[in-house]
Amino acid sequence: MPELVEVRFKGNRKDIYTWDSGTALAVGDAVVVEAERGLDLGVVSAVGELAQKKCGIGCNGCAIAAPKEPKGKVVRAAAAEDAHLGRELRKAEDDIRRKVIERVRAHNLPMKVSDAEWQWDRRKLTVYFTAEQRVDFRALVRDLAALFRTRIELRQIGARDEAKRLDGVGRCGRQYCCSSWLPELKPVSLALAKDQRLSLNPSQISGGCGRLLCCLRYEHDFYVASRKRFPKEGRLVRTVRGEERVQAVDIFRERVLLRGTDGSVRAFPLVELKAELASLAGEPQPAQPAPPSSLVTFDEGPTAVTSERAAEAVSPPRKKRRRRPRRKDRGGPTPPAPGPDPTDPTEPPGE
Repeated sequence: MPELVEVRFKGNRKDIYTWDSGTALAVGDAVVVEAERGLDLGVVSAVGELAQKKCGIGCNGCAIAAPKEPKGKVVRAAAAEDAHLGRELRKAEDDIRRKVIERVRAHNLPMKVSDAEWQWDRRKLTVYFTAEQRVDFRALVRDLAALFRTRIELRQIGARDEAKRLDGVGRCGRQYCCSSWLPELKPVSLALAKDQRLSLNPSQISGGCGRLLCCLRYEHDFYVASRKRFPKEGRLVRTVRGEERVQAVDIFRERVLLRGTDGSVRAFPLVELKAELASLAGEPQPAQPAPPSSLVTFDEGPTAVTSERAAEAVSPPRKKRRRRPRRKDRGGPTPPAPGPDPTDPTEPPGE
């Protein structure tokens, strides 16, 4: 039975192939695989059961990746001269990219060339570019085909795909998720940042690609599930103090900020608020288990809750800006220096 092998190429591009030979392949081995109209060189990144799970065949239809057919076969393990030729092609691709950029400028096309990649047998050259609109590059393809004497493929990619291909370090100090482990680039909307009460400043929630951070999706389900346990903001609730409006909720401290009709503000624990609402409605109160000691992070004690402290519990106060000292007016006359005070005993008498 052929074994599934995941092979990775330049720019974090990877595909699934089959391996029919009896010798086992290990992660990190260079192999020659079937490509479109020729052969290509890649590096093994997963074999066997792990490759089956990553391609979606052996994981019982999980949502990480849809099942897909192998793209081709692994022809053979790469020899030393094959790997040397691949390294030489990688070095030459920087010069090719610069030449392509010069041709794009000569044709005055609104496109940004991101990368160029040779197929291992030099039968095809793929140029990756980004553009805001559709580009008519038929004349450019003919020009490049006459220059490099090979089959030219121009592939338009998005900003996220460009970041995945070029790789880099994010604002968290780690490698881009899309380049390291993220199997699929899912759309990220501004609603995710709003649900998490994050700043809507694009410079603070955007990644290196200029789009919204992919990690905004990681904790979104937690925020959605946690907010279902709280009353909605703006809702009127009837407590022992009368009707109060839910001004804000704090899902981490399990608190609800209530504002009364007289303008008073108080922070109320969620458990006590639910028990109070249930008692007023005449419903039986379920027994609330005590939280584990490992979850108790602090104890505020019997401190009285004022409106200022309640507001700070939900939203911390903003830092005050330091005002710059006013610059002295250099155009006016300089005031005279004050003379000695005759009533001061420490001053020596004048002559």
